[in-house]
Amino acid sequence: MQCSWKAVLLLALASIAIQYTAIRTFTAKSFHSCPIPNPVNCSLSQDTDVADRLCDENPTFPYNLSRKTHVLILATTRSGSSFVGQLFNQHFDVFYLFEPLYHVQYTLIPKMTQSKSTTDRRVMLGASRDLLRSLYDCDLYFLENYIKPQPVNHTTDRLFRRGASKALCSPPVCESLGAVDLHLEEGDCVKKCGTLNLTLATESCREHGHVAIKTVRVPEVSDLRALVEDPRLNLKVIQLVRDPRGILASRSETFRDTYRLWRIWDGTGRKPYNLDVTQLTTVCEDFWNSVSTGLNRPPWLKGKYMLVRYEDLARNPMKKTEEIYDFLGIPMDSNVERWIQNNTRGDRSSSKHKYGTVRNSAATAEKWRFRLSYEIVAFTQHACQQVLAQLGYKTAASEEELKNLSISLVEERDFLPFS
Repeated sequence: MQCSWKAVLLLALASIAIQYTAIRTFTAKSFHSCPIPNPVNCSLSQDTDVADRLCDENPTFPYNLSRKTHVLILATTRSGSSFVGQLFNQHFDVFYLFEPLYHVQYTLIPKMTQSKSTTDRRVMLGASRDLLRSLYDCDLYFLENYIKPQPVNHTTDRLFRRGASKALCSPPVCESLGAVDLHLEEGDCVKKCGTLNLTLATESCREHGHVAIKTVRVPEVSDLRALVEDPRLNLKVIQLVRDPRGILASRSETFRDTYRLWRIWDGTGRKPYNLDVTQLTTVCEDFWNSVSTGLNRPPWLKGKYMLVRYEDLARNPMKKTEEIYDFLGIPMDSNVERWIQNNTRGDRSSSKHKYGTVRNSAATAEKWRFRLSYEIVAFTQHACQQVLAQLGYKTAASEEELKNLSISLVEERDFLPFS
């Protein structure tokens, strides 16, 4: 038995050594991606000569040789992220994707719909980081692992919100469009363009100078550290925040079934005993943790992080957008300026659906003050007092103060980018 025990121990130590060596070898080597449409990770091949030949004979993904700027809009639902996404979507040299991590969540989550365990979160974040890295490298084929049913011949009609990306609704990705179709509504794009060819989408991505992705499925900026530090990328994070009271009001109106108990409280004045307060507190906790990381200015975020309050952007969209583009080091083109002028002075009724972006942006930012009862506002202020103070949102001491728009509940703050 003693000999057997020693043998098992030796085998375990040998296994650990082999794994450690493999990991060190993998991380020390430059990462190569091999031919499309079936990418192969050359650095994992045991026969490096064969791997090199495969890469030499086939095109590879250029790993930021042109120093593309990779932009991630880090946000939460109903914080103005669709609006901010359009500030990049409209740029002629930005390839923009709307929430591709939707596919990761709905492929992995079915068995963990109600689960909030650390293990489940780790699985989701690991897969999300892998997908983001591939998308920033314009490897859109990696998405096929998460699209159900599986794309056939690299074509699919199941890409989430495909119509929200200008690049996916214009030539060469969509060949059927004419001059009159330059400003398609999201639904019209899907109807006119038909199925999405991921090969053409990959080519379009490579032809653009920069890649921007919007997501509400990464809780904190610290979850992105591996990507921020990845030398293959030039990743810059725009963290978008909004007054939690405004987020709660918007979600209650938009997701009426999910936030039914909040609406009952708002309408009756009686707080339901089974109210899910984590629908609010999770937002505040994620904001607090993420913004604390960003404002503490760790070395790994230097030149990579900018905090943007939705209220500041809504009040002065042109000025704030210019600041964002200055931080990114990308010239802001006339398409973005024109879009801002056309989409920040409209009436809310001109927006056709819940993710619409045509509105009076300044009025929209304050509208929550008339949607929520003071009881819910007071509850929110107590539950989120730390993050409200951190982000410069003032509390309302009474219903009169809440409804009085001459009293600003947003402090003047200048959150300078960490450069």
